[in-house]
Amino acid sequence: MSEVVQVASEPPRRAVMRELLSGNATVLGSGLVVVLMVLIALFAPLLAPMDPLTQSVFKINQYPSAENWLGTDQFGRDVLSRLIYGSRNSLVVGLVSPIIAALIGTTLGVVAGYYGGIVDRLLTRLNDAMLSFPELLLAIMIASVLGGGFWNVVGVIALAFIPSFARVARASTLSVVQEAYVEASVAVGLSSPRIIIRHVLPNIAAPILVLLTLWVASAIRLEASLSFLGLGTQAPEPSWGNIIRDSLNNIFGSPWPIIGAGLLITVVVLSFNVLGDALRDALDPETQS
Repeated sequence: MSEVVQVASEPPRRAVMRELLSGNATVLGSGLVVVLMVLIALFAPLLAPMDPLTQSVFKINQYPSAENWLGTDQFGRDVLSRLIYGSRNSLVVGLVSPIIAALIGTTLGVVAGYYGGIVDRLLTRLNDAMLSFPELLLAIMIASVLGGGFWNVVGVIALAFIPSFARVARASTLSVVQEAYVEASVAVGLSSPRIIIRHVLPNIAAPILVLLTLWVASAIRLEASLSFLGLGTQAPEPSWGNIIRDSLNNIFGSPWPIIGAGLLITVVVLSFNVLGDALRDALDPETQS
């Protein structure tokens, strides 16, 4: 008996490209913003006009000028350079944390949904306990124990996101294992790991990918919140969150750090949310033509 495969009305890659290139100005603009910010983060040393850590008592609280396009802060540091370098920490945390959470959460969810029984009950109870806390509160609790620092923040946000990925993966797996092609694969004697890799994972990838895109925006927001509270990226290393925190007491002397970091967080988070919605529309079978 040959393995039964599922035929999609449109390949997912083509559906995604169709949605992104559909001419929707909002989606195209959001995609350009994301690409631009990633390029800025990658080439920060080449783009930043000055060292973001260099202080000068002669340049404190200067207004925007030809030398300092966004002025300087209370320590005489160039605001534009700090925002450019801050994008590296904010975007890396925003991208790496959800990817780690997706890998771990999807694995737990697939194991629970495919095997069921005591494994499913234990993982589900643990997942429900973690889901009882809002992501920000859970992240603050874990960060208070682990402390600040870049990689600690990555781990904290990843732990906070794992339950959501596990829940979506488990629900999708429960639906997939009831399909005829999975039952046929079991009947011909395929091993469980092979069935999971060849049939389950490809068919639950769409909701996981959509959730991943949406959680990137939330991860950037959470990193900024933790850094603002002093539990994230630690000074003097810049991130958008601690730039806002450091400038609060100097808002009347130099408002440019808060304005710049606040606008960047807003625009980037909104762009990832728009792309996540577009991706969801592209991968939803009910909206595919």
